[in-house]
Amino acid sequence: MNSQEQHGGRRGSRSRLQRSALAAGAALAVAFTGVGAVPGEDAEAAEAAPGKPKLKLVAASDAVTLDRYEWDSGVVLDLGTYVTVDDAPLEFKVTRKSYKDPVVARQILRDGTSTRTKTLPAGLVKDFAGLTGFLNVTLTDATGKEVSKTEGAFCPNNASGRLRPDAPATSHYPESCSTNPWTLGSVWGVEEGWAANSSQIDYDRPVDLPAGEYTAKVSVAERYRDLFDIPDDRPTIKVTVRENHGGGGAGLRAKASGSSAHHGGGHGAHTDAQASHHYGPRGADAPTPPALSHALEDRGAAHHLGDGPGHTDGSRIAPALTPNTKRPAGRAGAPANVPKPDLRSLPAWDIAITDGEDGDAPGKEYLAFSANVWNAGPAPLVVDGFRSPGKDLMDAYQYFYDANGKQVGYTPTGTMEWDPRLGHEHWHFTDFASYRLLSEDQTKEVRSGKEAFCLANTDAIDYTVKNANWKPRNTDLSTACGQQNSISVREVLDVGSGDTYTQYRPGQSFDVTDLPNGTYYIQVIANPEKRLQETNTDNNIALRKVILGGEPGARTVVVPPHDLINAP
Repeated sequence: MNSQEQHGGRRGSRSRLQRSALAAGAALAVAFTGVGAVPGEDAEAAEAAPGKPKLKLVAASDAVTLDRYEWDSGVVLDLGTYVTVDDAPLEFKVTRKSYKDPVVARQILRDGTSTRTKTLPAGLVKDFAGLTGFLNVTLTDATGKEVSKTEGAFCPNNASGRLRPDAPATSHYPESCSTNPWTLGSVWGVEEGWAANSSQIDYDRPVDLPAGEYTAKVSVAERYRDLFDIPDDRPTIKVTVRENHGGGGAGLRAKASGSSAHHGGGHGAHTDAQASHHYGPRGADAPTPPALSHALEDRGAAHHLGDGPGHTDGSRIAPALTPNTKRPAGRAGAPANVPKPDLRSLPAWDIAITDGEDGDAPGKEYLAFSANVWNAGPAPLVVDGFRSPGKDLMDAYQYFYDANGKQVGYTPTGTMEWDPRLGHEHWHFTDFASYRLLSEDQTKEVRSGKEAFCLANTDAIDYTVKNANWKPRNTDLSTACGQQNSISVREVLDVGSGDTYTQYRPGQSFDVTDLPNGTYYIQVIANPEKRLQETNTDNNIALRKVILGGEPGARTVVVPPHDLINAP
């Protein structure tokens, strides 16, 4: 299965709740400047003082209405507060050297002629989900009694709209912050003249508020006010919570989540049966959707993207999703020096004992998990499938492009097959990855889970690698993997992104009913048959230790941390 499937529609994450934004001015075809790779990393001194962004917390309205659905335990605090950015872009580069190293965030300061970086104090950024503890929200009821006090992270990538008509027409920054535990590098940013939604939109932890009237007071934490010179503005917002018994919320419940929903809650719309399915503590292992109003989004192309040296968005070599209309002709092959992808496996996570998925044998116990294979570049993985009319398989071809995006080669690379299972129902590329359960000494394979996948960019794993595409197009399997009547399909895994299949997708488990208690390893293998051409095949295998225990009918699993990553 592919990453989108994993997220239970993991890929449908971006089709979940879309939030209203500030009113935007007329769209202008304004090209961005100063985008791409950051020269002079950690150079605290520069010849010219870079531009410093001016930040301010504002509320779009002094009153909001929040719906509480009968099947939910509370409401999502989308209060319509924004951080406005002016004078210069707000930009951060967030990285960790390895899973043994902490996350380090650096602010990128540029004025169009010079650039420098400023390392944020330790503790402000603990992961890749945003600035930790940025926003404080206090709610009081009609009597003045405090009923809720929370703090939330701020993801600058929730770019919601322009503040004025002369601001850049589009934002070149990524559209969400990653919550995948194995993320290695992120870029966060808000364009000059834009505003980013700062509301604490946490789909996994709604606030339990009965229907009624409330008052919300919102403020930026003092440490961030001091760090970024943000005025101590504290918007007050009237909040009305109302019960909503409408039928339209079922789909929202099924899709609600939080970084990176490959295949756990977001491959397109859910059926009624899927809406009642359990998608785990993270909703669907899906990324937090951008708080972006598509009614205000300008979809015009910024002319600078990928047009010069030093740019890292990969747009010049990221081909469109439209598949070739005809099978390739001529002699197959790819020039030796052509850029190729580098597929890398990540350790499994979201590991649990379950009673299986639809179609699994009743009464058995399964070790379920989520897994991701990502592309470290420097070129996207592009696979086209071609179907002979009436056939059940497509012939698959891998395509290669030069640095200017020109197709320069291809090679046959297996097949694509139609997967009719609920939660899939699209074309899968075979031999993309396989799963195995190994013995404690890693010499014996005790279970195998070879799977075909629909490739999709469900998770941002490292947007700091060369040619990373900050805005991959095929993030939803419902658009990337075709229909049963498709005659051709293009599947793309872009540079910097990975494809996650969550444990809630059919096929993401091992039958452990009869396995003895003890230590095992979940092995994830990318490109297992080496049919795909890549720059390096030495990093295609990842292992995750698990310890099985318990009694028959009540098996348990313990997942030790992997270096600093404690994501069982």
